[in-house]
Amino acid sequence: MSEAILFNKGIFLDVASVDRGDIDWSSLKSSAHQWEWHQASTPQQTRERLTDADLVISNKVLLDRSFLAASENIKLVCIAATGTNNVDLEAAKDRGIAVANVTGYATASVVQHVFSLILSLVTQQPSYRRAIARGDWQHATQFCLLDYPIWELSGKYLGIVGFGELGRAVSHVAEAFGMKVLVAQRPGGVSASDRMPLHELLPQVDVLSLHVPLAENTRNLIGAIELGLMQPHALLINTARGGIVNESALADALIKGHLGGAGVDVLTIEPPSDGNPLLDPQVPNLIVTPHIAWASRESRQRLIDEVAANIQAYLAGDLRNRVA
Repeated sequence: MSEAILFNKGIFLDVASVDRGDIDWSSLKSSAHQWEWHQASTPQQTRERLTDADLVISNKVLLDRSFLAASENIKLVCIAATGTNNVDLEAAKDRGIAVANVTGYATASVVQHVFSLILSLVTQQPSYRRAIARGDWQHATQFCLLDYPIWELSGKYLGIVGFGELGRAVSHVAEAFGMKVLVAQRPGGVSASDRMPLHELLPQVDVLSLHVPLAENTRNLIGAIELGLMQPHALLINTARGGIVNESALADALIKGHLGGAGVDVLTIEPPSDGNPLLDPQVPNLIVTPHIAWASRESRQRLIDEVAANIQAYLAGDLRNRVA
């Protein structure tokens, strides 16, 4: 690659959110004359580090208008994720800064995680694991424990909210399990013959899986009213974004037995602060995982390679994955 078409200085603001020492960075390293790799960046550090960079990569570090104004040199911001809510896109446009994100890199990993949550819940694995730890099986009078009801996915209804690449991939696996798929009308979107209004879909599903971004029309999309429409045995799976589900309403529904169970990979505030109702160990039939649905090694490598491809496209004058 000719030096004339390299960035002068690139910085990655939160490497630790992507890499645990198992990622090949060679595709990125060839895009700039100089690189700074920061494991994490506080707001003050971010402002200082942006000063002389013309290429910025962030997974979750906030880049609002004031941060983007910290440097006259920034030409391209690459979001090492699909969600764009950590970058002020309007401010970037106003300053002539290009912004690109990455889509589709984590599909296999997320779908795998969705079904790991579903299968753990329908087979009551957490409950049976605790039973064994208590010695229930060891003191049983028969060869098996039947204390917690198990049900099959075959013949059950899966409702999907958000039928993009992830939602479609989840539906394909659901069909392999013999499930019947119902798709909700996109929040704020026009009606379609193959989509159902959310409030009509909710009472019919045995499992509800969310795959929409966090936006004003999806914030608290699933609250007390929506949870009240679901069947008492139904499961809720959220691997999308925290804030789409009202966490207090979900905890309350589980405690009162109005919902069969939930698998949640995302919370409104991450890392979670004290007092999040979904971290209360007394909430039953709930599995919380620490935002890892996307995080297989293969997925993280694809992410970095896609960021590198976005950078090369920008240098070549292409609009690949541009969101601003």
